[in-house]
Amino acid sequence: MGNMLRITRPLKIDNIIKGITNRKKHNGTVIAIRREDQSVWERRAPFNPATVKRLINRDGAKVIVQPSNRRAYPMQAYLNAGAVINEDISEASIIFGVKQVPVDALIPGKTYCFFSHTIKAQESNMPLLDAVLEKNIRLVDYEKLMDRNGLRLVAFGKYAGVAGMVNILHGLGLRLLALGHHTPFMQISPAHNYRNSMMARQAVRDCGYEISLGMMPKSIGPLTFIFTGTGSVSQGAQQIFQELPVEYVPPDMLRKVAEHGSQNKLYGCEVSRSDHLERREGGGFDPQEYEQYPERYVSTFSKKFAPYASVLVNGIYWAVGSPKLITIPDAKNLLRPANTPWLPSSVGAPSLPHRMLAICDISADPGGSIEFMNECTTIDTPFCLYDADRNKDTKSFKGPGVLVCSIDNMPTQLPTEATDYFGELLYPYALDILKSDASKPLEEHEFLPEIDGAIIASNGKLTPNFEYINELRESNVRSKHKSDGTEFRKRVLVLGAGMVSAPLVEYLSRNNDISMKVCSQVKEEADRLAIRYDNVESFYMDVNSNQEHLAKLCEEADCVVSLLPYSLHGLVAKYCVEGKTHLVTASYESDEVKSFHQAAKEAGITILSECGLDPGIDHLLAMECFHDAIDNGGTIESFVSYCGGFPAPEHSDNPLRYKFSWSPRGAIINTLSAARYLSKGQIVEIQGGGDLMSTTKELDFLPGFALEGFPNRDSMHYLKLYGLGPQVHTFVRGTIRYKGFTECIKTMQLLGLIDTQNHPALHPSGPEITWRQLITNLLGLIDEDIFYENLKMKLADRVGNPDYIEKLGLLDQSTIIKQGSPLDTLIYYLSKKLAYEKNERDLIILRHDIGIRWADGRREERGINFVCYGQPSSSTGHSAMALTVGYPAAIATKMILDGEIQERGSVLPLSPDIFRPMLTRLRSEGLEATEIIKEL
Repeated sequence: MGNMLRITRPLKIDNIIKGITNRKKHNGTVIAIRREDQSVWERRAPFNPATVKRLINRDGAKVIVQPSNRRAYPMQAYLNAGAVINEDISEASIIFGVKQVPVDALIPGKTYCFFSHTIKAQESNMPLLDAVLEKNIRLVDYEKLMDRNGLRLVAFGKYAGVAGMVNILHGLGLRLLALGHHTPFMQISPAHNYRNSMMARQAVRDCGYEISLGMMPKSIGPLTFIFTGTGSVSQGAQQIFQELPVEYVPPDMLRKVAEHGSQNKLYGCEVSRSDHLERREGGGFDPQEYEQYPERYVSTFSKKFAPYASVLVNGIYWAVGSPKLITIPDAKNLLRPANTPWLPSSVGAPSLPHRMLAICDISADPGGSIEFMNECTTIDTPFCLYDADRNKDTKSFKGPGVLVCSIDNMPTQLPTEATDYFGELLYPYALDILKSDASKPLEEHEFLPEIDGAIIASNGKLTPNFEYINELRESNVRSKHKSDGTEFRKRVLVLGAGMVSAPLVEYLSRNNDISMKVCSQVKEEADRLAIRYDNVESFYMDVNSNQEHLAKLCEEADCVVSLLPYSLHGLVAKYCVEGKTHLVTASYESDEVKSFHQAAKEAGITILSECGLDPGIDHLLAMECFHDAIDNGGTIESFVSYCGGFPAPEHSDNPLRYKFSWSPRGAIINTLSAARYLSKGQIVEIQGGGDLMSTTKELDFLPGFALEGFPNRDSMHYLKLYGLGPQVHTFVRGTIRYKGFTECIKTMQLLGLIDTQNHPALHPSGPEITWRQLITNLLGLIDEDIFYENLKMKLADRVGNPDYIEKLGLLDQSTIIKQGSPLDTLIYYLSKKLAYEKNERDLIILRHDIGIRWADGRREERGINFVCYGQPSSSTGHSAMALTVGYPAAIATKMILDGEIQERGSVLPLSPDIFRPMLTRLRSEGLEATEIIKEL
């Protein structure tokens, strides 16, 4: 009849359920293959039809297959193999799947085999584990089917590597195009667009042919690919990579080929554990010791290899406690722009932002070996740009950062081949699993050692090998806290609720996963913060008198922020070390705090000091300029810095030209400090006790302001900390004030008002005394009723200009609130008299003058101005002092809580992984400096 059209009738499930098939009588063992429902993309199965046929015909099992039109192998193929297609799989005693099973779909009393992702106590899968225990399910996890050497026996690894490599080559083409470079990688599609891996390989070969012809843009330089691991994942990825024109090099040649390699080929490098892992103490690598004690080792990958990688293909298994390949701080260094020989640019073509362009994290372990990769991508959204500040962009290939592909079900993009491969590996062990009867005790079974070691749970409890999961879960409890029925993961203890605490609390309260306890000796201050911001509790705390309570609160917190006076930070550091709790302060690192450095390292905590304004933002801006200049071949020759906070000009209406927006005592006592600095190659030392006020110089960098400055403490201390060399001839850190401040202070010094020693007339239990009487006493006059004009004349004889004293009200007949010493009594008085009114605002000015000599002999001076106005206290805003102290401290706290700062011990914010993200986040809050460059 000629050509005839063959019509295939659709498969009817009702007929299948009735068993209208020809199948061999089974031996009583019933197994099921469940439908995958964890992802719309999941098309794999644990066994293909051929293996199912073998299980039925050779091994006598009855196989029930749950219907699915999404599965790569059609239901008819399983039906033809002799399986029963049925929605109800409760008859089966053993149920095989691939990915996690929804809790509601778990059938009690069965043996389940699938990837459970519970062995690291992954929080999202703990409800699944709880249901497994509750329903007396025996759980066999493929991930733990291992041989005696710890190598996995059953996995999709090869096809995870194949699909991952195809995907990252596709993504690399899109990323380079967004950066302005057309490349042959644009010919490669996502892995799931190909019918099978052979078609994908052909597309990769076509790409490679064009590369070999020299069609890669010269502007992107040689491309290097690092493969971590030597197992099936890495091998699968390298099989695809080898379809390109490639040359493999040993790890120690990476830098050379990154700088001088050819662009007609790609360079590959396989990095094994022994290449990048070394013992913390003494170096070297012992694989047996590492397996038993991974915490003894550190990874050098981020320093030795990552800086020279264009693409990282990560295929290693990461276990809890093992060193990470790239930590969050490492990422900040790797992903910041840098001018290096291996980042070329050509005329009219853009240069690359940094060496590392892409990461294919096939291990797909959030927070694992690639620490900053905190969540997987998906087949729907396969790529994500992560920048050095941990921002994530899934919608564009153009922004800053590294392109990451980390799909946790990568092999399902090649579902037929992946199913074939996996089933062949699983089949020999499946025969042993068929003996399982979950209703009987595990002890009554004699499984192969490989199967026995993969059983996570049985008979309502974890098996001995996996009881550690409970310990991991319990260790997470410390990072949770309940408040009004809400759980928080990170707990912050804020000590001090004074002038600068509100911005800190406000910043941290933006995150719902942070809870705060705010403690103050003035309970009302803490209460105001608790009322104003979410997730805040207020407490009364006298740190000196209730150290037991302080110790308890420090131990309960994940991080303590101390806004207490400088002298108390050592006490707080002591209890933070004992409680293994991080500490952040905005004050100078005292010798007492520094003495806890080693103890803090051993406790695994960070004590981060000098995260305020001065010290704090001054460090950040200075280090940014130093690093940028040095990275571009410059040499720092001089550094002069001044910083200060005072009232806005319209509110500087008092003889001191000053008002208090932070610790009044600190502002005055600093005028008695000694100072030390470097000037034109000579070290200048100023004795304490008052000489400092005679070294004031006029500052004219902002012509609209009448400013003066004087040196601040020991500048030489920071010359070494800043990492500057002997070529620096001038190094000064100083304090800014309005003109007139130092003259007023000198007047009070000459009179004896800034004396720290107790004075008999100011004893709190003594008779009342007025300010005029005190001034008379300090002048040595016997007659306290001296005529007012004569008193002013005597005062002028002592101090020169009596107007400062008179205008401050210190010649009035008002009664003194005695505080023991003249200094403390004066401070108490001025803190009230010179407090900001509700309609007044303050001002912060910071200035850096940095002298740079370039390699060609040119010299320039960079002037960095940081100016910030505060809001009046009557508004809902913050003072400039509060903003510039509170925000840096809050940002540093959040970075520690998020793992962005991992250096332990007593630390300052002077490294790029700290100062760069802090500045980025300060700028996003509107706290930004301007820069003026002047050729010399």
